[in-house]
Amino acid sequence: MLSASTRNKLTDGKRFGSTTGAGKSRKKSLLAVNWLTGFLLPLSLLAGWQIAGSAGWLNPILLPTPADILGEFGAMLLSGELFRNLGVSAWRVLAGFLLGGSLGLAAGLWVGFSYKAERLLNPMLQMLRTLPHLAIAPLFILWFGFGEESKLLLIAKGSFFPLYIQTFLGIRSVDNKWFDVARMLEFSRFQMIAKLIMPASLPSILLGTRLSLGVAWLGLVVAEMMGSSTGIGFMINDARSMSLTTVMFVGIVVFAVMGKLSDSLVLLAERRLLRWRDSFRGEGG
Repeated sequence: MLSASTRNKLTDGKRFGSTTGAGKSRKKSLLAVNWLTGFLLPLSLLAGWQIAGSAGWLNPILLPTPADILGEFGAMLLSGELFRNLGVSAWRVLAGFLLGGSLGLAAGLWVGFSYKAERLLNPMLQMLRTLPHLAIAPLFILWFGFGEESKLLLIAKGSFFPLYIQTFLGIRSVDNKWFDVARMLEFSRFQMIAKLIMPASLPSILLGTRLSLGVAWLGLVVAEMMGSSTGIGFMINDARSMSLTTVMFVGIVVFAVMGKLSDSLVLLAERRLLRWRDSFRGEGG
């Protein structure tokens, strides 16, 4: 026979387990509802768009229906044209982002740690940051030609500045009290950087990574439309010259999906790396 205290412990354990299971189930249901809610507005807009196009209220040359765009998307998939252009564009974005983002991270770390470097480099970099892609793209083509160099450098230019700014601001936003604690604990310079400054500035660095990826895709559009024979940007520009609106919409949707996918990957890494952060997530469930 079990004692009364043992029976009470087992009962409490079952209650705790059921509560935990109910909490997990409620969390999964909430995630599913949030996921469906995020698609509610886009699906409603697409449905209205399709209805208006099918009723003849829209000019099919200027604004084809989602069904026509989907049919064009399927045809381009089957022909392999979309995969070829997407592969070229994705490689350009990745290479340009790695080049510009790594340089931006390094410059942000250097300027963030050094006041002398800030006085020397920051004014010039802030001035260069305001130069639009369309203004310097012809100059890049003049210097480096129509090859891959001009495209990669244009994408790298756009990727550099968001990561530079956010890294610099993240380091400078670390509370001075933490540095006092590090001095009391007699941290070396490496320990101060690895255990204090980098973890504290990591949210800003990851935000800069997301912004840099977004700007990399924008820079890709400019680079491929200015002078290219492959890529999604070239596909859109070529379709514009022949008034193939469905192909243009396919390219635009691909850009949107790839930009969102790359942003979501960084956001997933951010959630894993910043699990320690207890921040406000909004009200209303």
